[in-house]
Amino acid sequence: MKKFINDIDSVMRESLGGLVEAHPGLLRVEFEPTFVARAERATKKVALLSGGGSGHEPLHAGFVGRGMLDAACAGQVFTSPTPDQMLAAAAAVHSGRGVLFIVKNYAGDLMNFQIASEMLDLENATVLVNDDVAVENSKHTTGRRGVAGTLMVEKMVGAAAEAGAALLECKAVGDRVNAATASMGVAFTSCTVPAAGRATFDIDDDEMEVGVGIHGEPGRRREKVKPAGLIVDELLGAILADLKPESGREVLLHVNGFGGTPLMELYLLYHCAAERLRAQGLKPVRSLVGNYTTALEMAGASLTVALLDDELKALWDAPVHTAALRW
Repeated sequence: MKKFINDIDSVMRESLGGLVEAHPGLLRVEFEPTFVARAERATKKVALLSGGGSGHEPLHAGFVGRGMLDAACAGQVFTSPTPDQMLAAAAAVHSGRGVLFIVKNYAGDLMNFQIASEMLDLENATVLVNDDVAVENSKHTTGRRGVAGTLMVEKMVGAAAEAGAALLECKAVGDRVNAATASMGVAFTSCTVPAAGRATFDIDDDEMEVGVGIHGEPGRRREKVKPAGLIVDELLGAILADLKPESGREVLLHVNGFGGTPLMELYLLYHCAAERLRAQGLKPVRSLVGNYTTALEMAGASLTVALLDDELKALWDAPVHTAALRW
């Protein structure tokens, strides 16, 4: 295992320290319990809080800042944060208008965020993100996972909260974005969790895992590597079958890298996907390409399509300033 590591037990702490040191006017970090928050508490707005295991950077801490999250709780690599982290973060960032938890659909995250919600002595609500269409026909899991579509939810709900929307209004936006968003990915390689010291799964050089999860979970099937255009056809086929968009619909197309795929290839995927969406009568009017929901150094990518209307376009276009996104 070759990684830039001093000590396996200190990876998360040193990484979060570097994140905050690189963005001192934007972020602050607390340890014991651990969370990243805006450097200055936002006032008179719903506080948005998310989190999950480390190894998916910049999700979630990279999306803390103006126009997105108020705080993010980081667990160890691929391990859910604990309720005490969520309670401490909520207490640190709330401004009297309630707390909205944005939670990816994984068993550990669900359980711990639910415990925090029940223990929190503040008005709160939850948006559950489950955009991954890959698991619908998979024998390996029983529910749709929250993957790269989480970014769509955090960005648009963040804009609504920044504009002064109330707690239940923010939740309604999040639920609507989640329902209008679908994702699916493919991996060429596995990744190595530092504490494990070996690849999460074995895969031959000429194989790919179709529908892989962001922790290396199996997808729909394993098959031989195909040309990029055929891979895009398969991913978009599943996504559009789920969303069932009417012809002429405007969409946001997000090509997300898992950490080990060059940007050159991600833009090639965008070209193929945008071409096929237009052939289906859809209009890709917003885009995002890059590594935003990663799986350590896994080689692979996912496609996310979000159906847009005028309100959602305005929320996507609203100003944002975080470590990973800024416009």
